[in-house]
Amino acid sequence: MTSSKITPPVAKKVPLERTHHGHTFVDDYEWLRDKNDPEVVAYLEAENSYTEAQTEHLAPLREAIFEEIRSRTQETDMSVPTRMGNWWYYARTVEGKQYAIQCRCPIADADDWTPPNVTPGVELPGEQVLLDGNVEAEGHEFFSLGAFSISHDGTLLAYSTDVVGDERYTLRIKDLTTGGMRADEIPGTAPGATWALDHSHVFYQTVDESWRPDTVWRHKLGTSVDEDVKVFHEPDERYWVSIGSTRSEKYLMIWVGSKITTEGWVLESENPTGEFRVILPRREGVEYGAEHAVIAGEDRFLILHNDVDPETGEKAENFVLAEAPVDDPSALRTLIEHRHDVRLEDVDAFEGHLVLGYRREALTRLAVWPLTDEGYGKLTELEFDEELFAVGPGANPEWTQPTLRLGYTSFITPSRVYDHTVSTGELKLLKSQPVLGEFDPTLYEQRREWATAEDGTKIPLSIVARKGTSENAPTLLYGYGSYEASIDPAFSVARLSLLDRGMVFAVAHVRGGGEMGRHWYENGKSLTKKNTFTDFVACARHLIDTGVTSPEKLVADGGSAGGLLMGAVANIAPELFAGILANVPFVDPLTSILDPSLPLTVIEWDEWGNPLENPEVYEYMRSYSPYENVEAKDYPAILAITSINDTRVLYVEPAKWVAKLRATKTGDAPLLLKTEMSAGHGGVSGRYEKWREVAFEFAWVLETSGAYRAEASAQ
Repeated sequence: MTSSKITPPVAKKVPLERTHHGHTFVDDYEWLRDKNDPEVVAYLEAENSYTEAQTEHLAPLREAIFEEIRSRTQETDMSVPTRMGNWWYYARTVEGKQYAIQCRCPIADADDWTPPNVTPGVELPGEQVLLDGNVEAEGHEFFSLGAFSISHDGTLLAYSTDVVGDERYTLRIKDLTTGGMRADEIPGTAPGATWALDHSHVFYQTVDESWRPDTVWRHKLGTSVDEDVKVFHEPDERYWVSIGSTRSEKYLMIWVGSKITTEGWVLESENPTGEFRVILPRREGVEYGAEHAVIAGEDRFLILHNDVDPETGEKAENFVLAEAPVDDPSALRTLIEHRHDVRLEDVDAFEGHLVLGYRREALTRLAVWPLTDEGYGKLTELEFDEELFAVGPGANPEWTQPTLRLGYTSFITPSRVYDHTVSTGELKLLKSQPVLGEFDPTLYEQRREWATAEDGTKIPLSIVARKGTSENAPTLLYGYGSYEASIDPAFSVARLSLLDRGMVFAVAHVRGGGEMGRHWYENGKSLTKKNTFTDFVACARHLIDTGVTSPEKLVADGGSAGGLLMGAVANIAPELFAGILANVPFVDPLTSILDPSLPLTVIEWDEWGNPLENPEVYEYMRSYSPYENVEAKDYPAILAITSINDTRVLYVEPAKWVAKLRATKTGDAPLLLKTEMSAGHGGVSGRYEKWREVAFEFAWVLETSGAYRAEASAQ
């Protein structure tokens, strides 16, 4: 049991007034923002010590869960090879090693589109090791691979690494013919890298002081970084910049995007020192993407956009697909009309076919559209037989490939990799994620239910459990609900440790996400953001009212913007939950969004509104900000996890939140803060360390929900 003799840390109060729009907020814990202050570090370490002491009794359970994850995982494994040029590329993992090893082997001939049969731990003929993450990570507590980009002729590798966790990478060039490193080394880059067709120029990005990718550079191999050419810069802080190339390799493309507006720039890849030209000039509120295709022998841009229909005057909120000549992108001809029940998300172009990705009834869909001499053939949706599933394109780098690589999974089906032969419709299973031990997918079940929100909206709820799980079971309810991100069905080896102990896992597909189309997102952002929170509460009540669980057995879970959801729910309906797990939680949103100097703030105004300029936005955010609405009431048990080097949601937000909760709340439910002292937004690095972190969280969830006590008493 948790010891009651341990005294929790108490943060000192240093009142700081913040005044906007005639309202003054007194912030007692803003002093925790300075991570270089020894007193701040000492406080975080004291919280870590307290959390460690309070959870020490869970060590055997944590170790058991870690071993379960490890024993079910094929540690020595490899991905299905993907053809690019004259090589098959794949990644290996090796038992006992934290990071993947990137490899390749040669194709048999030009018509070789069947990936070689692979045996984990066994080299393929002609295998080359391109990059060993374990070697790169030596001597570092943290390691992340950013760029991994092969030149078109297969002779050079551009890769970047981050060994701190702050998402600033060092870009290097490896000569794959000799295995040696080129002298080129570029520090302080964003993650990606894109080669021009001449394989002597590589394009990369840098970030501004707010960690916003804002500039694209061109580097010529063998020259000094000081000679690199700035080819594009975006001064507007609402926009992020990225660069890539089309699958056809004919064009380089720079994309500039805010939350609600995009703009593309294009340049022939064979002319890397030329000038990029705009595809369609940006217009506020209009988003689009462009993909190069060859239709009936002519170069076209396939443009997915949400512009207003000139005939009806209605905005295509779920997007339409159009085509236009490359030399006149504004001459749009609609190919797929707008539908209110289908959200078009993506179009991929190949030499002989197109692939459409879209969303209908809260599930992802894929359709193949063959290209003919005259233009377009018959569009065919790929069908699957599970009630809940997720499907999407896999690695498909080759313009001429006759197959479509795709991935498929569900809550109860381990991830699968297929090749779909476009000409015949054959769907060939290449690999199913191995789950070792006695795993039997027929022992588990998944289903869709619908909760009713306060305004009558039906909210999708995904539920998975082991068959025979009792009613009123311990339950973990997950939610996110921001940025139009969708939480799609996915298998998890680690989750089996919960399901096999009698827990139910559920996902609340709340507004603010994208599961039900663009309107789902629009009705859970900015001045409708509270729908996200009340939708989650409605899902919790549905689980309770239908007998799935009860408040003393229900734990809520969310991270980042989903951590904001957790903080808001804790204030709105603490009585519905036994516990709340909040990972890198965005729980002090108003302070952050009021400060344009902080990473990501300005671009976030399109998501949350601008409280600096708009009093209505200020008051609305103030009304739901978890930190500013902490009250003297009985909160459920809370575990907040953060990372000191996180550049997206600064550690100070959960640190302040926990400090204020501890000073204000009533009741004796445990309140814990755990700070990773050498990690970023994604938490610890290395698969074994991640498994241990999952085991730590799951042990807390099992005890908090009552599942662990039930297990212990049954033994």
